[in-house]
Amino acid sequence: MNQTPDSPEFLPPPDALASASLDDTTAIDTAAGPMPPSPVAEEEVPPAEPERKTPATAHGESWLELGVTLFYALLVALVVRTFFFQPYNIPSGSMEGTLKVGDYLFVEKFSYGYSKFSFPWGRLLPSFGRVPGVSPTRGDVIVFALPVDPSTDFIKRLIGLPGDRIQMLDGVLYINDVAVPKVPVADYVENVDGYEHHVAQYRETLPNGKSYLVLDRVAEGPADTTPVYTVPPGHYFMMGDNRDDSDDSRGIVGYVPAENLVGKAELKFFSIDDSKAQWWQFWKWPWAIRYGRLFTFID
Repeated sequence: MNQTPDSPEFLPPPDALASASLDDTTAIDTAAGPMPPSPVAEEEVPPAEPERKTPATAHGESWLELGVTLFYALLVALVVRTFFFQPYNIPSGSMEGTLKVGDYLFVEKFSYGYSKFSFPWGRLLPSFGRVPGVSPTRGDVIVFALPVDPSTDFIKRLIGLPGDRIQMLDGVLYINDVAVPKVPVADYVENVDGYEHHVAQYRETLPNGKSYLVLDRVAEGPADTTPVYTVPPGHYFMMGDNRDDSDDSRGIVGYVPAENLVGKAELKFFSIDDSKAQWWQFWKWPWAIRYGRLFTFID
């Protein structure tokens, strides 16, 4: 019998086909190596959008921030004014030539401790003396509550301490029966109704060495000779540097209790000639400000 290639006898045995098929497949897989994993795309998270504020909300928050800022500013100002420094202005000439009308100054509140007169509306409080009780120094320029009207503040120079004997004789100050040196210096020059006016000026030096200027406007004036004043315990004797134009302990002020002291005048921070401009007329300031008196200490 003739055999043709298509006859079953010429087909390879099934095992051989299976073996060859398996070997070929294995060879291909081995040659190609392991298939790399398919890349997985990472899910992108969109960035968070900032919170959007409506104009009304933003406006409200800005007003709130402004209110908080103002509150803290007022609180700081109140604390400073109550416990540290209080501004004052000079409305009269009783302390010329040391202080002039139109001077603005800082008064140190803690110099002599605190009393009810140290605080805003403190005059409504009951008395608690001075805490701590610090004695002032002779020659200090002091703001105090007027004994006969505590709602009014005066500013004068401390001349007499408790127990001192104070007297004026012919324009000369005596402390404990000893004359205070009084030396003439250059006249004090002022403007009166557009005219230059000269006033006799002197330098006094107290027993502790404190030196300052005083004015003698009227020769043999009514306050140039006085009786002897004996300062009681716990009180002080005050006088203005403008000796003939000052309401002080020689008159209505009398002896000043230690409790009535508000503080020590330390620094002139502003000064304006009120004959040329008021403080609020800022457009006139360049011609009205007394530049030489700005930020100067008080003798």
